[in-house]
Amino acid sequence: MCHVIVTCRSMLWTLLSIIVAFAELIAFMSPDWLLGFPRSDPTVSRVGVDSGEYRPSLGLYSRCLRIGSQGVGVICGPYAGTFGEVASGFWQAAMLFLAAGTLVLGCVACISIFSLCFQSILRKSIFNICGLLQAIAGLLLMVGLMLYPAGWGSDKVISYCGAEALPFRPASCSLGWAFYAAIGGTLAAFLCAVLSAQAEIATSSDKVQEEIEEGKSLICLL
Repeated sequence: MCHVIVTCRSMLWTLLSIIVAFAELIAFMSPDWLLGFPRSDPTVSRVGVDSGEYRPSLGLYSRCLRIGSQGVGVICGPYAGTFGEVASGFWQAAMLFLAAGTLVLGCVACISIFSLCFQSILRKSIFNICGLLQAIAGLLLMVGLMLYPAGWGSDKVISYCGAEALPFRPASCSLGWAFYAAIGGTLAAFLCAVLSAQAEIATSSDKVQEEIEEGKSLICLL
């Protein structure tokens, strides 16, 4: 029989697991990892078009640039048509680790929804399994984030940040929100791993067992 068990700690873990997975996915896809040095485009200095300075942005595989000849502002899209065209080997490795970590977090987010009804898989606690997976995902993301700055010396980054750009030194560029979102998601993944243990304790408490023995199928404890 399926018992739907909802506690504050298990619900917090479920919601945070979903948020972390979405945060990492959005950060991975965003072009706002690096913000280039301010520049202006004289070809758009006409009535009705913003001709002020702008900062192009560069992501792991995408970028945002102002296309002055079209006069339509900033256009974003992938700069790499294939995986081999990614800016540097370090970024290719970073993408693999970040993608793997994000995939694991996505799978855990899906499983966490079903944890409201199923608390074990093959007699193993679903919370402990998911917590272990979230810790592994956090490690994968951490490696990816450490590899990312090593690729700042690539020709692509130099074209955005200036000739002084070197590995771990972005020169005239600054870090965009996507990089910080990825860091925050990584830290939150480790927090989820800790909360999963608390969710396991909350859903297997004596109060929950008493509710099950009374024949209740929906158990909600604050």
